[in-house]
Amino acid sequence: MTFTIAIDGPAAAGKGTLSRRIAEVYGFHHLDTGLTYRATAKALLDRGLPLDDEAVAADVAKNLDLGGLDRSVLSAHAIGEAASKIAVMPSVRRALVEAQQGFAAREPGTVLDGRDIGTVVCPDAPVKLYVTASAEVRAKRRFDEIVAGGGVADYGTILEDIRRRDERDMGRADSPLKPADDAHLLDTSEMSIEAAFSAAKSFIDAALKHQ
Repeated sequence: MTFTIAIDGPAAAGKGTLSRRIAEVYGFHHLDTGLTYRATAKALLDRGLPLDDEAVAADVAKNLDLGGLDRSVLSAHAIGEAASKIAVMPSVRRALVEAQQGFAAREPGTVLDGRDIGTVVCPDAPVKLYVTASAEVRAKRRFDEIVAGGGVADYGTILEDIRRRDERDMGRADSPLKPADDAHLLDTSEMSIEAAFSAAKSFIDAALKHQ
């Protein structure tokens, strides 16, 4: 028997941090599904393959190893840009959704975070969370993160980038970003990670009791 927790939300809302914390506390497997698109894009870039050939990209996606996803490598800006180009391809999405569903079946439980987990990848997940925050708060978090890491950042540029990404994710014809009808909403604009985790834990514990 496996137990799946589906976590969706826009960029920099805190869903990744929350997902990793939940997986650690409950001893579940964790998958950041966004990394599967980035890993596919990186494989294409590494092999010098085109980013606009859907059949080629889908073939790479079908053979992706979910065990070797290195967040530090895959977070590079160029990989993110390439990933956004292949993420709109229906056959790439189908191949990766299939891989993600296979991951979700792992025992004793899994936590998947992304944009369409509760609506497309795991619509039957017993717990669905939609983690969000205002675009301004998310841009400030991203800005602080870059500066703390010794980088140089411009808040206005980051805010514009986040708004553009939201528009692209929510306006996508195939699997748009939106909360599942039965998802629990967590707005982290003025919520600490501890408070968000506490709220999520109450939903998870209640669902586990009915397993």
